Amino acid sequence: MGDYIGVKSLNVYYMQRLIRRFGPIFLFVAMMPFGSHALAATAVVTDVRVGEHAQSTRFVLELDHKVEFSVFMLANPYRVVIDLPEVGWRLPPRPLPTNTGLLNQFRYGLFKAGTSRIVLDVKGTAVVEKTFLLGPEGGAGYRLVVDLTAVSQQTFMARVGQPPLRVTSVGVPVVHQARKGMLTPPSNAPAPILNSRAPTVQVMTASAPRKTKERPLIVLDPGHGGVDPGTHGRSGIYEKHITLSAAREFKAMLEKSGRYRVLLTRNRDIFIRLRDRISIARDAGADLFISLHADAIKNRKIRGLSVYTLSERASDKEAAGLAEKENKSDLIAGIDLSDKTPEVANILIDLTQRESMNQSARFAEGLVKELARKTKLLRNTHRFAGFVVLKAPDVPSVLIELGFLSNRRDEKALTRKPYRAKLGRAIVEAVNSYFTRIEEAIRK
Repeated sequence: MGDYIGVKSLNVYYMQRLIRRFGPIFLFVAMMPFGSHALAATAVVTDVRVGEHAQSTRFVLELDHKVEFSVFMLANPYRVVIDLPEVGWRLPPRPLPTNTGLLNQFRYGLFKAGTSRIVLDVKGTAVVEKTFLLGPEGGAGYRLVVDLTAVSQQTFMARVGQPPLRVTSVGVPVVHQARKGMLTPPSNAPAPILNSRAPTVQVMTASAPRKTKERPLIVLDPGHGGVDPGTHGRSGIYEKHITLSAAREFKAMLEKSGRYRVLLTRNRDIFIRLRDRISIARDAGADLFISLHADAIKNRKIRGLSVYTLSERASDKEAAGLAEKENKSDLIAGIDLSDKTPEVANILIDLTQRESMNQSARFAEGLVKELARKTKLLRNTHRFAGFVVLKAPDVPSVLIELGFLSNRRDEKALTRKPYRAKLGRAIVEAVNSYFTRIEEAIRK
């Protein structure tokens, strides 16, 4: 296991193995800051607590420095979202609080450059009754406090459309005046600064489309990231770290061939929206898009790698279920899609996409053949499902499930650099064959 290079996660990997005996690991544990973003953080989160107080549930973060933050709510599903400046995470080595009061569970991570996000999954129509920041006292540092209370469906929906509550001062609660449906501070406190709308992710763009004589551009897409960790292994390893490690290694191997330029949709532990992953590839003029993932299911005996290409009709129930789960990444990260039409949210396929789908299938067939020489494959290896990230209309795209983190053998293999290198060699061979056929067709 010692050669696992995921973003500074080796020590965390071993720590997670020690603490997995405490129960279900819905741990987006960061006993240390992940990646270079932590070095730039001005504050570090040192602890998190959840407790029940009378009719409310209190969520508390402890920090070593003062921060400004904002809080807003989302429906379908019910969530409370806390946005704060980019922070580091140094939490105690214990499971995060779950199933307490109105809180089901929560997750956290880097949402975009400069912004960290916490998403609270709440039980039903729970709203923010008040929120505030306490200063250091009695040996404790700064404490970010959010009090949740249960309300009616009507009251909740009235709150969802309101601007976020923004806390900029220590000791000044920002409360909700339920009777008037307004966000107000106490009468003796200065009015808080309110954002006009909930934060959105900046659309990432890359270089201009390539010239005809340039080397083909391959975009590798490490699945999940930041506040969206994906699934986790039996030992607590996160999918987002496995995919990023693999993507970095595959990139180096493809570039070493001298035949390709390679772009990553993310190169650190940060959240990227599904549609933005597609935009990165299209804006860059990608010739091939490869999304990397790792699955986890209840049956821990199942193992093996699989390759997906796009189809609105899934090849089986497993493929359909996996696509449905993966397509919820934006919801997991606290993005409001309620105002988006299905055409915008799902990037519906039109007729111009048919040739890209054909090219995707050709590449997938060659990729399966190469991978079969290197590793264990899942039955019916080439599968079809409606993954959002495969819906670029003009870029051949595949999604590789590198294995099952729920299976001990797959998880162990994916944490080892020699095994990932073996997968990388198969991918390079498949890419070489794919573009060789294209070049030969052009010469004819």
